[in-house]
Amino acid sequence: MTDLTTLLEVGGPVAALGGGAAYARANHPGVYWSTVGLPISTARLLSSYGSVMEACGLTVTPSRLRMLAVKATTRREVRPVPPRRGIIRPTSTGLRLRLRLAPGQEPADVAASAERLRHAWGVHAVYVTTVKPGVVELRLVGFDVLRQVRMPRKVDAGFLQVPVALREDAMPFIRDYRTVPHQLTLGATLSGKSMYLRHLIAGLAPQPVALVGIDCKRGVELAPFASRLSALATDPEQAAELLPVLVKEMEDRYDLIKARQGFAPDTPAEEITSDIWGLPESERPVPLVLFVDEVAELFLVATRKDEERRDEMVTQLIRLAQLGRAAGIYLEVCGQRFGAELGKGATMLRAQLTGRVCHRVNDEASAKMALGDIAPEAVSAACAIAPERPGLAVAGDTSGGWSRIRTPYLSLSDAAAACRESAHLVPDLPVLKPFLPEVAVRPVDSPAPVVEPRPATG
Repeated sequence: MTDLTTLLEVGGPVAALGGGAAYARANHPGVYWSTVGLPISTARLLSSYGSVMEACGLTVTPSRLRMLAVKATTRREVRPVPPRRGIIRPTSTGLRLRLRLAPGQEPADVAASAERLRHAWGVHAVYVTTVKPGVVELRLVGFDVLRQVRMPRKVDAGFLQVPVALREDAMPFIRDYRTVPHQLTLGATLSGKSMYLRHLIAGLAPQPVALVGIDCKRGVELAPFASRLSALATDPEQAAELLPVLVKEMEDRYDLIKARQGFAPDTPAEEITSDIWGLPESERPVPLVLFVDEVAELFLVATRKDEERRDEMVTQLIRLAQLGRAAGIYLEVCGQRFGAELGKGATMLRAQLTGRVCHRVNDEASAKMALGDIAPEAVSAACAIAPERPGLAVAGDTSGGWSRIRTPYLSLSDAAAACRESAHLVPDLPVLKPFLPEVAVRPVDSPAPVVEPRPATG
């Protein structure tokens, strides 16, 4: 009886501890990793590093000098040598360690064994990146970071950079307009495309840039951000008037750059430029980001007159995509559907959009249109996105690399509030004043909304 009582006394806390760990693993994976998963995975890595590397074929025959030293000092069998391991650095989502490759090895050898390493060390995923020649970094992710997205507290994002989502390797996905000037973002209804757009606008709102919107859904997506927009077109007719103005603005900026290039033979090299970023800050035009939501609406036509207008708008969009980067004009083209059947110019426009983000789409053709020409293997990953995970997407660019990302939740009211707080940063662009959106103002003593034109700000 005494033994049974003791067993019950010991078993109760153990069962409670096990139940608490299971609950934390299911509902709070970050807490579980920090308290349970991290020590266990670290112990597995330290105790099995050599044998795991040998099983994965990542060991090499030791040098002759080492073989002689081992035989002279011990009677042990000379075994293959694994890559030299660096210090293990724990993180809130996993582990990091660097490996110095042995002669004859390459990073691809380690990357090919990532799945084996994941199972051997009991982690969610293993990612391999090259640090420098002969050195790779293993990034071990302890749990599925895309299930409950939490952005890192500190993200190094500079001018025209927006940390908009989290990658599957627990690193922030930063939309960098200086590196990837134009992007195509696709997503079906309730796929999270609008959330992605909110993060972009809210992230750019505090920066000294001009934001211009074309929203052919009568403005329902972009109108809440009107306080920060320099121009807004809510139907194809208004878009047909706005796009030529943007093209003219681009041409004027090229004239400014060209005038600066009329340099004398003794002009310093740092004053010679081919884009606005080489201009003095006092002369540099403000960067401009154009958001085009539901781009397919610009391609749809009903009459011949509409077809002529469509061709003009598509031509102007292509010109902005081809020439806008040097003039500081960047495109963010969004839509539910994008394919060659939209009409003339669709494929040509896509070719100018370097970045690609594909959320869940309704057909494989849209995924192929977004990713097929840059990373064919990413198409199947985009088609496998489940409706239960809104915000999940596949991001890639023309370099061929791609990764899964997921945008954290951001309410429409919070994004609109960020725009209102930054309304004083709207630049003074006289050419866009005719397209300045109206901002709804709700007086305190009246429940009915009153629409007033917003004054231009300097």
